[in-house]
This record gives sequence, structure tokens and C-alpha cells, in this order.
Amino acid sequence: MKPMIMRQCVLHGPNFEHNRELQERKQQLRTVSKALACFPGRGTIKGQELNIYFVSSEGVSYMTVCHCSLPVAKAFCFLEDLRWEFTACFNSTVVTLAARPYPFLEFDSTIQKLKQQYNQSGGPALEVTLAEVQEDLRIHPPKIINLEEVELTNGIANGHMEQSTGSGQNVRLEPVTAPGILSLVLNIMCASLNIIRGVHLIEYTFQDDYEGIWNVVAFLLAFVCCVFQCHLYLFHSSLKKLKSFTLLSVIVLCNLYLLGLRNVWQLIFHISVASLSTLLILNRKVQDRTNDCGV
Repeated sequence: MKPMIMRQCVLHGPNFEHNRELQERKQQLRTVSKALACFPGRGTIKGQELNIYFVSSEGVSYMTVCHCSLPVAKAFCFLEDLRWEFTACFNSTVVTLAARPYPFLEFDSTIQKLKQQYNQSGGPALEVTLAEVQEDLRIHPPKIINLEEVELTNGIANGHMEQSTGSGQNVRLEPVTAPGILSLVLNIMCASLNIIRGVHLIEYTFQDDYEGIWNVVAFLLAFVCCVFQCHLYLFHSSLKKLKSFTLLSVIVLCNLYLLGLRNVWQLIFHISVASLSTLLILNRKVQDRTNDCGV
């Protein structure tokens, strides 16, 4: 799923007594905001007495903390009213260009005003009606999310955990560094040397009744491993550590087997390049989404 959260506006709903759970929910809002790109556009995170509700639309996320006794439809009415007001105050260009929340600080007065209206009247204040929201929730019920799922998703998004293979294509890695470019160039050089030597040996292998077939296999296998090392560095993959060490081990074994066809310095060069690539693969993390948050 393409991430919807370009800028997040974390909002608190109607006022409650300042109990311990409320403070915990407020602290959890930032954690939740970092994981919203992995969830549908509307959802509920349930607590003991206080729930977190969120709506994501057009690159902005709206969140509120409400008591569990408050009807779900009213909570989403509040968020829809909030979205309506925010859209009227800020166009999509301002949201897209904002790198920090400061352009939206003036919106806090609108938030407080809307909260006060809801606390006094207990219902929608703008264009959104309770009946419309109830009907929409009946047709498209919000996703119920638990905090463990949020923490797991947030860990994946910040590179602390491996993401499943099916969703790896949506993960952004940190920018390629200068050592990374160097390792790619050296890896391509090693791959080229392996494929050239391997193809060259094939001709002599046919003439010598396949006596050197395993040398050809070693060269070609080392070539494939070099290519896969480049792929692992450039693209996110599950089981990255296992794959990285497996490729390194195969490259080392292939080069040791080729001792005699290559001198010691050539072996050291190929193994060093493979080791450098493995180190850089393991150190290149998933792009942290913290910089994309508006709060």
C-alpha cells in the first residue's frame, strides 16, 4: 500500500480528567503516528478507558483521544469536522512543502474552539452530520488496531525489525553512501572477472572431457553471489542477515576452491570486496519516517 502520511497533524480530542491513562495515550500518539502509513485511512486503537481514533486523508492524519463511553460515530464526526476545517485553512501545496509542523501552529486555536464546541454540545459542529458518519461507518467500519500491532509496525518502519517479504517493495532504505557506491563498483568488477574467467574455462573444459567443470561452477557461482550482493545492498529484503552471510560464505568457499587459478592477492581482493559489501548491507537501514512527521 502506498503510504498516505506525508505530513501528520496529531490532534487531541475532547478534554478529560488528567489521569494516568490519558497521559499514556498522549505519549503513544507519536508512536502511532509513525505507523499510520501502514494502516487504512481510518481506524481505532482501543485502550482500557480511552481510545485513539484516527483518519488519514490527502497526506494529513488527524488523531483524537476519547473516552470509550463516547459513541464511535461522534469521535469520527469530530475528526471529519477537523479535517474539514484544516482543508479550508491549508491547501495541498502548503501541506506538501511543510518539513516541520510550524506552518500549522496557527491551527491550534481552531482545534481548541472545535473541542470546546463538542464538549458543550456533544455533537457535530460543521458540515458533517452524525447520520452521515454512522452510515459511512456501517458500510466501511474502521479497522480495530491493538497497540502491539502498532509497535511492531513502527519497529519495521524504523528499521528495527525485518519486514515481511510481501511488503518489502514499499520500504525505503537510507540513501546510498559513498562507500556503498565504491562497494557496488568493486562488486561489479569482481562479478565481471568471475564471469569472464568462467566462460573462458568452459571452452577448455569441453576439450579436456569436463575435468575442470567444478572450476567453471565456482567462477559462475561467485559471479551470481556478487550480483546478489549488489541487489541486497540496493533493495530491502527479508532475512537480510541470513542471506548476506550465506552469500559471503559461498564467495569465500568458491575463491578458496579456486586457489591455484588465482594467486593469494587475488583471493584477498575478492574476499575483501565481499566482506565490505556484507558490512554495508547490514548497516544500511530502512528509512526512518520520523522526518516525515508533522508533529
